[in-house]
Formats: sequence, structure tokens, C-alpha cells
Amino acid sequence: MRRGTWLALGAASTVLLLLVSGWAPYDRATWLMEVLPVMIVLPVLALSRRRFPLTPLLYGCIFVHALVLMMGGAYTYARVPLGFELQELLHLARNPYDKIGHFFQGFVPALAAREILIRGEHVRGARMLGFLVVCVVLAISAVYELIEWAAALALGQGADEFLGTQGDPWDTQSDMFLALIGACTALLALGRLHDRQLARFRAPGA
Repeated sequence: MRRGTWLALGAASTVLLLLVSGWAPYDRATWLMEVLPVMIVLPVLALSRRRFPLTPLLYGCIFVHALVLMMGGAYTYARVPLGFELQELLHLARNPYDKIGHFFQGFVPALAAREILIRGEHVRGARMLGFLVVCVVLAISAVYELIEWAAALALGQGADEFLGTQGDPWDTQSDMFLALIGACTALLALGRLHDRQLARFRAPGA
């Protein structure tokens, strides 16, 4: 299947699932705040697909991350059924689905930052590359936590569904820690595959 075809299918699937997730969400305002990154990234990817096409690995990971966000938006993170199943299976005190979201908040941006840094030749050396990727991920995670703080100040108790803290006083710290784990997992597990796909952009005629 040609690149343009599967990209179009992925975009169409994302739009369809976005509409489904927003059909009857648990809380409309929470849904909007949770899926806003999808609404922003999707047109950006569409507009940049010719000037700066991404690797298939990164496109695929972005799609999976979008699914995580849309599921969290539809149910709110504290009420996602998959989270309750994991809570029962692992004997946890709370629904852990929001931690899955923050894991992907580190996993996918790590690959995106890595791709931009490598293709732009902004850094040399694997160790410095990994260090800067982790720094970017932690910066993104920190900004997201600041957004949550601003939402809490602006909306008061109405922000509880968006925050998804479930009474955990260390929720912010654990969210950032999960993003860090996600970034490290992406670098260690997919670094070589990512390098092979990136090499195609440097190959003659690519």
C-alpha cells in the first residue's frame, strides 16, 4: 500500500473515532480538553506531510496516542473501562488509565523529538541525543501539568474530571515520572528501528 493511501486511511480513521468519542462523552468540556491535542496535531500532520513527512513508526505511534487520548476524553480518565479491568487485575487502589496516558505522553514525543533532532542535524552523538530527547519530554510533561493547574484555578471543582487525580496528592509527580519512563522505553525499545526508517530519508532518491 502506498504511503499516501495508508496515511489517508489513518487520518480518516482518526477523524471517525474522534467523532465517535465526542458523540456522547461523560463530560463535554473534559472531552474537548482531552482531545484538543488530536485536533491540533491532525491538521499539522496533514499540512506537513509533503514538506516534512514522518517515519511510518512515528505516524503509527501518533495514531495509538490519539486513541488513548480519545478514550480518556470519552469516558474521562478515571472512568475508562480498561482502567477498571487493570485496577482489578493488578489490585490497585485507583483506575490507572491516566498513567497509561502519561506514559504515552513521554513515549510518542520522545520519538518525535528524536526524529526532528536527527533529521535537522541539530545534535551529534547518541548520548547527547538521548539526553536532549528526555529533556524535551520532561519539558512537555511539565507544561501539561501547568495547563492542568491553570484549568484547576479557572474551573475550580469543574476541573476534577480533567485532572483525574482521584485523590492522589502525588499525582503530578507520578505523571511526570510515567512520561520519563515512556521516553526511556521508546529510546531503548525502538531506537534501532527508528534509525533504520530514518536512513531512508537520507538514501538516494528517498
